[in-house]
Parts: sequence; C-alpha cells; structure tokens
Amino acid sequence: MSAPTAQRASIQRVRPSVLAGRYPAKGVLGRPVEVTADIVGDSHDLLAAGAQYKAAGDESWEEVPLHYVINDVWSGSFTPAMLGRHRFRVLAWIDHIGTWMRDTHTKVVAGTLEEVDLAVGAKLLKRRAKQAKGTDKHRLREIAAALTDTDLDAAARADRATSEEVIELARRHDPRDHHVRSDVYELEADRERAAFSTWYELFPRSAATEPGRHGTFRDVIDRLDHIASMGFDVLYLPPIHPIGRGHRKGRNNVVDSGPDDPGSPWAVGSAEGGHLDIHPELGTLEDLGALMTACEDRGMELALDIAFQCAPDHPWVSEHPEWFKRRPDGSIQYAENPPKKYQDIYPLDFETSDPEGLWRELKGVFEYWIAEGVRIFRVDNPHTKSFPFWEWCLGELKAEHPDCIFLAEAFTRPKVMYELAMRGFNQSYTYFTWRRHKQEIQDYYTELVHTEVADFFRPNSWPNTPDILTDQLQHGGRSMFVQRLVLAATLTANYGMYGPAFELMWSANRPGAEEYLDNEKYEIKTWDADQQPWSLAEMIRLVNSIRHAHPALQQDATLTFHEVKNERLLAYSKIDRSGQDAVLVIVNLDPYDTQVGTTWLDLEALGLDPSTEHFELRDAFGGGTYHWYGPENYVELNPHVTPAHIFEVRVPPRDEHDHDAGV
Repeated sequence: MSAPTAQRASIQRVRPSVLAGRYPAKGVLGRPVEVTADIVGDSHDLLAAGAQYKAAGDESWEEVPLHYVINDVWSGSFTPAMLGRHRFRVLAWIDHIGTWMRDTHTKVVAGTLEEVDLAVGAKLLKRRAKQAKGTDKHRLREIAAALTDTDLDAAARADRATSEEVIELARRHDPRDHHVRSDVYELEADRERAAFSTWYELFPRSAATEPGRHGTFRDVIDRLDHIASMGFDVLYLPPIHPIGRGHRKGRNNVVDSGPDDPGSPWAVGSAEGGHLDIHPELGTLEDLGALMTACEDRGMELALDIAFQCAPDHPWVSEHPEWFKRRPDGSIQYAENPPKKYQDIYPLDFETSDPEGLWRELKGVFEYWIAEGVRIFRVDNPHTKSFPFWEWCLGELKAEHPDCIFLAEAFTRPKVMYELAMRGFNQSYTYFTWRRHKQEIQDYYTELVHTEVADFFRPNSWPNTPDILTDQLQHGGRSMFVQRLVLAATLTANYGMYGPAFELMWSANRPGAEEYLDNEKYEIKTWDADQQPWSLAEMIRLVNSIRHAHPALQQDATLTFHEVKNERLLAYSKIDRSGQDAVLVIVNLDPYDTQVGTTWLDLEALGLDPSTEHFELRDAFGGGTYHWYGPENYVELNPHVTPAHIFEVRVPPRDEHDHDAGV
C-alpha cells in the first residue's frame, strides 16, 4: 500500500532522458533544450508545471515554465550557459487559482455566479499574498478585498480578479501545495561544433605533390587553403604514429609486404614509439603544432584518430604482455573480422589481469594529445573495447575538458552504436552509406531524429571512408556522387567525407567488395584534387556554403519528410528554431534517368500557414526562383543536369501576382 499523500499530479516520460536517467542526454551550449513530460492529475482541476535546471556545480536551481501542448504532454525549454554536465527536473501541482478563474469565467457567462464563488477566489488570493512581499503583497490583498465587496457588481469583480495582471501575480506566488517532483536527470552541454561540423579526411603521408615522396604535416599545411575554401571546418587525420614492421601488410592488404610498402597507419607502434609518438617521416611535434595553428587561422580544427590497438612491435607488447590475449600455442591473437584477417594488429584484451593499468594508460593517450592542443578525436572501432571503460574514460576527460569532441567510428549493430553514444561519445558514424532507397532513408533518419534516440545519438553522415566504397559509388557516376553529397550534407548537421577520393570520384573497387582497389590504407598516393577539371570541389564548396548560410541545416530536430508521388524522389525539409529560415530539399535518387512527381507538402513544417496559397522557392543549389501554390506541385529532376533542389522557402509580398508555377 502506498503511503497516504495529498499529491494529486503525476509526472511520466520526462525527456530528454536516456534509459530513465541512467546516462546524460546531449545538449549544446547556447541552444535551447526542450524538456517534455507527460503530466496528468485527477479530477477536472487544472495543472501547472515547470522545469528546474542548474549546472552540475551550482547550488541553486533556475526555473522555466512548462506549457500544455496536446494529449497531456507539457513542454518548455532552458538554455545551458556553460559547457559540461547539467541537471534538470520537472515539477507539477494543481493550479487552484487557474481552476478557479476558469470556473468563474464559465459561471459569469452562464449567469450562475454566486457570492460564495467570489469568496473562494478571495481566499486563494489571500493565501498567495502571504507568500508575496512589497507591492505584490499589497496588490493581492487589495484584489482579494475587492472580490468580497458587495457594493460592487459581482460580474465586474470577477472580471477584475481574472485579468492577465492577476493571473501573473497569483501564479508568481503560488504556494504549490502538494507539488510533485520528478527524478533528477542529467544533460551534457557540448560546444557548437559537436552539433554542426563538416569533416574532411586525408592521409598526411599522401599530401606531397611530388610522386614517390612521403608527405609531411608541412605538406598538409600547403593544402589547407583548398580544403578550407570548400567549407570544411574539421580536418581529420588517420593515425599519425609510427607504423609497425612486424607482419606489415602490403598493397591491397596482402600478407607479404615489400621493402617500400609503408604499412597501414592503424597498425600502431614500432621500435620508434607508440601512441604518444609521431611517425618520423610525417614531421615533429612542432610541425604538428604548426598544422594546428594553420587550421585555426582558417577557422578549422584538427582531429586526430585514436586507434587502441598495437602492431606486433609496439612497445606495449613487450612491456605489458598481460594486456594481450594469448592463444594456446603461446602466440598473441591478432585482429580478425572473419573472413578478414589483420595479422599486423594486436587487439587489447579488456579481460586483462591488469585492467587498472590498461585503462589509465589508454586515458593517458588522450590526455597527452589534449595537452598538445587537440580537442577533437575520431575513435577507431570503439565497439571492440569495453563499454565501462568508455563511460569512465570519456566521463573523466570531459569533466576536465568539456570542450573535447569524440566521434565513434563503430559500423556495427544499431544498439551497440547507441550504447557507445550513451556512454559518452559526442558524435557517431551512421548507416548512411547503406541507406539508398526512399523508404529506408525516411525510416532510418526518422528513428535517429524523432525517437528517444535523438536524446543521446548525434549522427555524422559520411558517403565514403577509406574502408567503405559502396556499389552505388562504384557504378553510379558523377550524378550519384552529387546525390550522396547533397543527402549527407543536408540530412544531418554533421557530415564528412574521405576527401580526395570523393572529390575526384575515385570509384575503382576491389572485385566483389565494398572496398577501394589500391587502397590508400596500404600505400602512398599522390593527389592533385584541386587541379582536376572533373573535380567535385566546386560542387562541394557550393553545398557547404549553403549549409553555413542556413541555420535550418545546422540542426536535426526539425527534419520532416514530405510526400512525393514517385519512389525515386525524396523530399524533406528543415526549419530553424526561430521559424525564420526554412530549407526544402528534393533529391532524385536515380543517377541515370530523369524523374518527375507531384509533391504533397506539409506547409506548417515549412513555416507556412496551412492556408498559404502562394509561396516562393529559390534554388540555392541549381539556381532559379520558382512559385508554388499550396502543397501540391510538379517536380522534375534530371540527374545529369542537377540531381537535387535545395530550396530556400520564401513567402512573397501579398501584392505579387507572378504565376510562373512549377519546376
């Protein structure tokens, strides 16, 4: 039996929350965090509710009101004012004064108002006057006294006591008798770049312009103007450490390497050092610092790859053999992803007899590079490491360095990816590369953006990586590359690309596999991406400039899919929180043939009144201005001319009578 209580409200399903508060939800410094909850009460009395919040180290709570939305869902928002961990909770109580005001108004209209009804109101106001001070106390007492002054007209007294002024006064001093309070939930406020970023990946050893020469950090600096001009703000480098010689792989991942094969950067460590060292041919720590400074000068940041695995000749192998798994024959177990074998990589054993030593050493790797100024990390295969380790490691690091951003490269089962996000990763790779048909794109991104997944999982969409070259890029030609660029860049606020390969539409694949032939992971290449006439650089530059010009594309929460009567045409929109910027994207998913269709738009999702008859669209991608009428409009997209529209939605002046409808 429950203990007797006078509480009459119930709070359920508070969001954002992750596993009912087990983990912190994700927010962004300076961006409003919407708090929602299901709140119900008994009888017909009205409810009132609020959300209280504070930074983790603060003593006192601040409060914002929650407002009824629909179907007993209440909503409001607060804005984190500092990086790091925050706490919030929801309160609800019976709104006695609101209930009295509602009922009094009804009785006045019906002509059934009695003096006792006004006396009830006076009592409620006197109670609030006891909570108030100064002018508010005097005013509440005055109104309460006037309510029972029978020399005045009863309806006039009721009207005066239910004015907006009185409503505000009474609610400001509500004693909130028998209020209900939810559990406390946590939220991690990240900086803006965790929510909106544009990544470009390159191998620094391939940055030299002279064929056959090993590239350096200084060579990367020479390429920065080109990369920055395309609108990227994160430059991501694969592992920069010494590469193992033991069992080094040759070109195309063959087991036997030649004397000139450089090996895979993910085979970390050799006699020259490990995770705290730099490959000597790339340069020095000073050179890396110069590269970071050069990035900052161009409004970019450098992201480093952290791959917690070791080549056979990594110093840890001899110094800490207990950190590696032994097979019955005494040899160390190398990495496998059957049928793939990675003889040049030894995984770390998180069932080691020395978990404390291993955990602290790995955390120390991050701490070392953070001390050198790095704040963004792409983490390789985090799903093959311990979940509790990530929760501890990332939690400790972010408590001290809340400006750090960690991207999880985990192409694995969805709930494993979600687990990593819950445990602390700020961003996550997605299944974007394998979502190509209309319905599966809509279903996937609806799950990511419009379910509880959105409280903790920030998607980062990539059309390609050094490991992934899907068949549509292998065979779809230029129009497919452009289609995938537009989708990646507009479906999610975070996206990236394996840069030079995507710019030059490199599509040569290893037969029967979703992998590049002559993969850069195993050899040095000479790219000249900014000099080729067929380069996609201008297209990439245009798409990224549109992203930076439109706040609507810098968040994911308002992603809305619209109906188009053609399974090869995908339509979706985003609108910024202020409602001032709306973007409508329509993509031809067929890289070969022109597709036509008719839209049925959700006008409200575009920031338009549902009764809007005429609105204007400017195509920021393909050019041109169009006038559409209502939700139903004709669309035609030739993939060889422009595979997509990226429309800026505008409402024209009322006196405009241009009727050039259609696209």
